[in-house]
This record gives sequence, structure tokens and C-alpha cells, in this order.
Amino acid sequence: MTDKIIALVHGSIYSKSVCENAAWISGRTGAPVEILHVLGRRETAASDLSGSIGLGARSELLAELSTLDEHRAKLAQRRGRAIVEDAEAALRAAGVTAVTARLRNGDLLETVAEAEAGASVVVVVKRGEAADFAKLHLGSNLERIARSSKKPVFVTARSFREIAKVLVAYDGGPSAMKAVDHMARSPLFAGLDIRLLTVGPENVEARRALEGAQATLKAGGHQASIELVAVSPKRSSPKPSSATASIFSSWAPTGIRAFEASSSAQRPPR
Repeated sequence: MTDKIIALVHGSIYSKSVCENAAWISGRTGAPVEILHVLGRRETAASDLSGSIGLGARSELLAELSTLDEHRAKLAQRRGRAIVEDAEAALRAAGVTAVTARLRNGDLLETVAEAEAGASVVVVVKRGEAADFAKLHLGSNLERIARSSKKPVFVTARSFREIAKVLVAYDGGPSAMKAVDHMARSPLFAGLDIRLLTVGPENVEARRALEGAQATLKAGGHQASIELVAVSPKRSSPKPSSATASIFSSWAPTGIRAFEASSSAQRPPR
């Protein structure tokens, strides 16, 4: 994995974790990091005030509102620049030397699609800038990025914890097989404790699928354990995992839709 790492940052406390996780990935793969902060069109575009002021309003008021709009856009640019500069400083302090920073205006998904062309992974926060006001909700942009991105999406928790264990939700389907193949070829997973987990009926086909995935990882130099959990009416879910990262496969070209870093080993990643 030598392609760049895209680190999406914004103004919340979660951005620190993005930088720390991106530095960790870079340290294991040798990939450069590109910091990206996107200013939405609402933050930089001037408002059309021509129809919002009634008859008799003074022209001075319209001019003042226009000036305030321009001032707000300039502040958003200055704030965005400060965010990427702080992120760059944090990554360099963590030992990453190949770092670039980009501040862009426009649509988030369009900007990410353009930036990820030469990337190996996109690192994004679990929650957005209003995280402290909506602790039970995932970031509004997280699912949009995970669904639209053609590259693996690494979802960070609030605080950084170096990953030692990886849980792979494996269903034996084409996407899951692609995800395992991608892992087998990546130095990111070298030396980590990998666990392949299938939840479903206990049968020969499921066991063979798990063993095949295990063999693929072994061929790539990775050791992995396997577990098949049979679900019954009395047991609707497997035991909580102690993994510090979980991988979920989907329709992405690599088979990996997202892999999530957990800040706690006492419960499954949320």
C-alpha cells in the first residue's frame, strides 16, 4: 500500500483522532498523508438578499447585509485554513514527513471522489462537528461517504488507540472475499491479531468458506483465527468482541466498505 491516505478533518475534537489514526496507518504502510477539509457551498457562497427585504427598506441595510455575508465567508476560509494547518502540524509531530494539506470549497462527496483517485484509504471521523450535541448519532456525512467511496473507509473513534486486534465480519460472499484478499496484500494488517467471524447456520459450506479466507490471509503472511457462531432463538448475537478494529465488507472494489477503530476493548465498536 503506497498510495496516499486521505484524512478528512473538520473543527471538532474528533479531528485529533483522525490525524493520529492516519499517522498510525502511514507508519505501517509508508504511505503519504493528504489532509482534506471541505467548506460547503453554504459557508462560502454569498446569499441572494434581493428578495428578502420588503418595500421601504433602506439600501444601506442591503449593503450592510452583503458586507456581513462577505465577512462570514472570509472567516470560514480563515477557520478552514487553521484547521488544515493544525492537522498538518499534528501529523508531522507524530513522525509523518510526507504530508500535504488541501482546503477545498464545494460539495463534500464530489471533492472526496476527486481526491481518492490516487488514495489507498479514506480516514473519516465517526461524528461531525456537532458531535458533543448529538452523542448518540453518527455523523451525517459518514454513511454518504462510505456508500459513495470506491476506496476503503477507516472510521475513527473519539480517542486514538493503537490497533492490535482486527475482527472481520465474514459472510462468504463476493465482497467479503474481496475484502480478505485486499487485507492479505496489505502491509497494514501485518502482525495484527485477525479474527474471522461468521454468524449463521453451522454447516460444512460455512466452515470451508472460513477456512478458505484463513488460507488466503496466511498466504499473504497474516495469521488469523476463525469462528463460526450459530445463531438460535436463545442466542441472537455473538459475544461482544475485544477487537480494536472491525471490518465490514460491501460493494466497494476492494470489498471493504468500512473498517472502524474502537477506543474501547470492553465492548463492540459503535
